[in-house]
Amino acid sequence: MSNARRIALGALVAVEESDAYLNLILPKTIAEARLSTADSAFATELAYGTSRNQGFYDFVIGRATDRSISSIDVDVLCLLRMASHQLLILETPIHAGIFENVELAKKHLRQSSAGFVNAALRRISEKSFDSWIGILEKEDLADEEFLSIRYSHPLWVTRALRLALKADGAESELTDALIADNVNPKVNLVLLPGKTADTSLLTEGQASPIGFSMNSGDPSKFAGVATGAMRVQDQGSQLASLALVHAVPFSHDEKWLDICAGPGGKAVLLASLGAKDGVELTTNEVIPRRAKLVETALRHSGQIAIQLVSDGRALEKGTTYNRVLLDAPCTGLGALRRRPESRWRKSGDTLKELTSLQRELMSSAWGHISSGGVLAYVTCSPHPSETTAQVDWFLRGNSNARLIDATKVLAQINPRLDLNTKRKTVQLWPHRNGTDAMFIALIEKVDG
Repeated sequence: MSNARRIALGALVAVEESDAYLNLILPKTIAEARLSTADSAFATELAYGTSRNQGFYDFVIGRATDRSISSIDVDVLCLLRMASHQLLILETPIHAGIFENVELAKKHLRQSSAGFVNAALRRISEKSFDSWIGILEKEDLADEEFLSIRYSHPLWVTRALRLALKADGAESELTDALIADNVNPKVNLVLLPGKTADTSLLTEGQASPIGFSMNSGDPSKFAGVATGAMRVQDQGSQLASLALVHAVPFSHDEKWLDICAGPGGKAVLLASLGAKDGVELTTNEVIPRRAKLVETALRHSGQIAIQLVSDGRALEKGTTYNRVLLDAPCTGLGALRRRPESRWRKSGDTLKELTSLQRELMSSAWGHISSGGVLAYVTCSPHPSETTAQVDWFLRGNSNARLIDATKVLAQINPRLDLNTKRKTVQLWPHRNGTDAMFIALIEKVDG
């Protein structure tokens, strides 16, 4: 499986050097290399598993080499991380794990790096995964610092997750939440309302009443997906769209807006949900490439929507909507299990920029909602600064805004959902709900 190692290493280096995304670059390079099914699966596990556990592997590499991580060339560091994953998690036989990766260094990195790689991997392989954990436990670290390294989350992310859980009285679940981010999620599908598909080989969704999951296989080859009756979509995202539709009773011929629609998953579901009642859906996306993805998604599923390509903060005045979905740009901390590399790219500075953008989008959306209409403010992040703090800020500044109890709305959609009934906004969690960590707030415009 040397080709699989080479492909995985190339993807990991591209992530570090070019800000590439694994979910985009890896399938492309696997297809170009024409890897077998087994090699494709191995390359995927190497790339994603390495990225998910990167923080812990950096600790191991630092101790094994007695060097700072920043002093090691990026491509060599990526190789050492990937080899650590093989030796410590996948339990590749030591001889094979060392030999194959040293050969990879010789052939695809610099010849001079092979000796360093060989020495580092020999020292890493001298101890088991549990032994390395034991070494970490002996470090003089605060609890959050230990958890951050042990479960490979930047410290600021670990702290944010703790704060979000603490707000729910569930601070003790922090370890479970961190572990869930490092578990490869199942592929989730949505069966679009009004469509039919054979779901006999799928598992019914834990969270969404129209959701299903695949235990294995390529979703693009599944008949329901190929015909457009089903789409790949996390069940948390499905619930966000369902919550908006069920927030208040709606009448025939309503107008709905998806203000940040790219890449189109929620737009397709909204169009399907409103089709039988004559709903007119408008989708807006500021980035032309993502707007094209929305167009393609709608066309493939047979749905119709008016499309705008504009900045959601500066929509044309005059048009109002009965329901607006604002799936706001955010840190994406709720989807770390799907995009593990993103946890290493975000920072507090990124958060400040995003929260400002979120507020501007909320204010813009509110100006386009008719009396009695509803805004669904949604983020794929549990960070309090992007969720409850934003809702509190918005309610303080808008006397005609009333918070709808989203917990009750979702409980009616799926009574089995594990939700905090003491709050009116909803925070979903991978470890608790089997979804991405979606936040959902429903706000009604009242006469005032």
